[in-house]
Amino acid sequence: MQSEYEIKEQICDIGKRIYNRNMVAANDGNISVKLNDNEFLCTPTGVSKGFMTPDYICKVDAKGNVLQANEGFRPSSEMKMHMRIYEKRPDVGAVVHAHPIFATSFAIVGIPLTQPIMPEAVLSLGYVPIAPYGTPSTMEIPDAVEPYLEHFDAVLLENHGALTWSGDLLAAYMKMESVEFYAELLYKARQLGNPKEISPENVKKLYEIRRKMGLPGRHPAETMTEEEKA
Repeated sequence: MQSEYEIKEQICDIGKRIYNRNMVAANDGNISVKLNDNEFLCTPTGVSKGFMTPDYICKVDAKGNVLQANEGFRPSSEMKMHMRIYEKRPDVGAVVHAHPIFATSFAIVGIPLTQPIMPEAVLSLGYVPIAPYGTPSTMEIPDAVEPYLEHFDAVLLENHGALTWSGDLLAAYMKMESVEFYAELLYKARQLGNPKEISPENVKKLYEIRRKMGLPGRHPAETMTEEEKA
């Protein structure tokens, strides 16, 4: 089991990864990890995610109140959307918010990632909807995201970026990588012509494979009726 310090180190490592992969610029993005039902580690506001050290990381309670923060650091104002996810999804252990270029471009033009173009994306994500625009640091974003929490582990945020969550931090980050890779492939395929989609019949087969594999998290496959599965 990881110590609290080791989790802080991992948050810093993931911060470097999203920064080095151009998923954030300057001080953008935020990351959080659930320690228990009333303690959460999170990145501070106003710092580059690519240059953090463990002493940057803050601790808050389930209401977002500061439990621990070193001088000069305070929790991200976007923790409201993180806390809504933890509240509604007890299975979630970590949340990542970033502004990956391709995925955010789709969010800006209002195009959800719904085309089934590669098996891996269908298996891991199903598809990625867009949550309506909300003003950053307000309750508008948590309210906009909440309707998608029951059936998805990733959403685009209209005119804002992408948000992913999972059982642990590495898995939440991998979801973000998958969303961006899916968006980049779809963008480039559209430049070449009309992307050839996986047929509905084959999508059903992939959904069934996912169910048999018992993959964790929420997924549109779970919403299929017995008739649709047949």
